[in-house]
Amino acid sequence: MTIKGEKPGAAMTIDGEKLGAAMTVNDERRLRLATTRANRRIRIDAAAGVVAALLLGGPAHGQPAGNEPAPAPRGKIDAGARGFAIASADGAWQLRLRGLVQLDGRFFSGDASAGTDEWLVRRVRPTFEGSFGERVGFRLMPDFGDGTSQIVDAYVDTKLAPHVHLRAGKFKPPVGLERLQSARDLPLVERSFTTELVPNRDIGLQLSGGERLGWAVGVFDGVVDGRSTDGDDDGEQELAARVFALPLGAESPAVLGIGLAVTYGDRAGAPSLPLLAGQRSPGQQTIFRYRTGADGTFADGDRIRVAPQLYWYRGPFGFMSEWVRVREDVSRSSGGVGRSATLENEAWQITGQWFVTGERAGYRDPQSRGGVELVARLTELSPDAGAFALGAASFADPASAVTRARSAALGVNWFPLPGIKASAAWHHTSFKGGAPAGDRPDEDVLLLRWQLDF
Repeated sequence: MTIKGEKPGAAMTIDGEKLGAAMTVNDERRLRLATTRANRRIRIDAAAGVVAALLLGGPAHGQPAGNEPAPAPRGKIDAGARGFAIASADGAWQLRLRGLVQLDGRFFSGDASAGTDEWLVRRVRPTFEGSFGERVGFRLMPDFGDGTSQIVDAYVDTKLAPHVHLRAGKFKPPVGLERLQSARDLPLVERSFTTELVPNRDIGLQLSGGERLGWAVGVFDGVVDGRSTDGDDDGEQELAARVFALPLGAESPAVLGIGLAVTYGDRAGAPSLPLLAGQRSPGQQTIFRYRTGADGTFADGDRIRVAPQLYWYRGPFGFMSEWVRVREDVSRSSGGVGRSATLENEAWQITGQWFVTGERAGYRDPQSRGGVELVARLTELSPDAGAFALGAASFADPASAVTRARSAALGVNWFPLPGIKASAAWHHTSFKGGAPAGDRPDEDVLLLRWQLDF
């Protein structure tokens, strides 16, 4: 569009068309304003067409259909029994939401037991995990069970080579076979005594790799037996290493796994920060602990863990076993006299399972509809006898800490639907020592669990 005019009051033409009579200055201003607004609307319409093309995948306004660009690959959204996921078209970028909810019941038999009958929400764990491209993955898992809030897992995995990964953050160190098994796959509601002697979660770096011969080595803050940490309490570090072999090939009808894990670290505790943990029964009652207080026992030197382990599965049958020894330097000052010693605490367990409905047994639960599994376990905890020597100057009080605990359990698991699991387990535990006069009373407890896992 062109606007021609020589001076105010002269005749004007638009695109060569004469307007007619002479125009005033105000007439010219109104005409120019109308023309500017028309041009602005044209630009806005063109921009809206481009935005619509980007959002809706269609051609821009006014673009010939024959010049359409190829549509961009669309992402994927998935939902099922294994959780919810959003992923890029090639699957390299992913965000997955999973969850675990466990409602437990504990019911003790006999008036002599220190346990309390109760229902509790054992675990509530929403899990966010995914990948950033082909080499980086992550996992963030809080837990709101047992009336607390905590971060259980928070780590990043980086793929350095086809079978080599670097993990950094808070996670399970590569030690206990039963501890490394997910809480959603536990055969008997609670873990055995061996798990009371190995670390739960720790913060550090881990390098791992392998397939049929897997290996892992890491450096961690160091955590007391059976517990987790959110920081380094004494400034000392701990090394952990594990090898685990699967000697049978994929063509074998059985699965055999054999491994060995070790940890080594130096601990510098004090009576006010002993860096020693107690051990619990299947009913989650404390049955062994060192003396506490101003003259209490504390970690003071080397700590070494050794944990040989294995499992075997064939068809509906399987078993898992491990043995753990913790060798630890401890000290105590009693009556102004200091005393140190190296103590060795041990635990072992063997667990057998049978799917009576024919599902394939394994280290992880199958995705079953109507499956029924029977489970049995024997486990024992043996604190070092040296912890009880010298009476009042001993590292542990024999009037409250047991010198041995042995537990037998029978259980049944039912899988009515994928992601749903109902469990019942009866545990009978006998003790040696642990009471002012003789032995702590036996513990008989029924453990129930209803689990949702997606």
